[in-house]
Amino acid sequence: QVQLVESGGGLVQAGGSLRLSCAASGIDFGINVMGWYRQAPGKQRELVATITSGGSTNYADFVKGRFTISRDNAKNTVYLQMNSLKPEDTAVYYCNLKLFKDYWGQGTQVTVSS
Repeated sequence: QVQLVESGGGLVQAGGSLRLSCAASGIDFGINVMGWYRQAPGKQRELVATITSGGSTNYADFVKGRFTISRDNAKNTVYLQMNSLKPEDTAVYYCNLKLFKDYWGQGTQVTVSS
């Protein structure tokens, strides 16, 4: 059974940093695409960043230069380093795994105060 568990969210001031982690279990971690999405109140869930098993990355324009996605296949974990956070980055951040279908974590709240 696939399970994704996120951690690392919290409250931070504008300009600060946070690092999100997502630990995956129950999969062949090396052959898939992992990613982070976010959903702010009243808005649709949107892509933040993805990383393939080979390490290729893709970012939404609004996080380019500020966020970095990475993965550690030995630890079955994907990370999102978020720097220069803005109040508009406030949202619930969800870990996603694409392996024949979409799997989702439970979400972790990120709140950026101005």
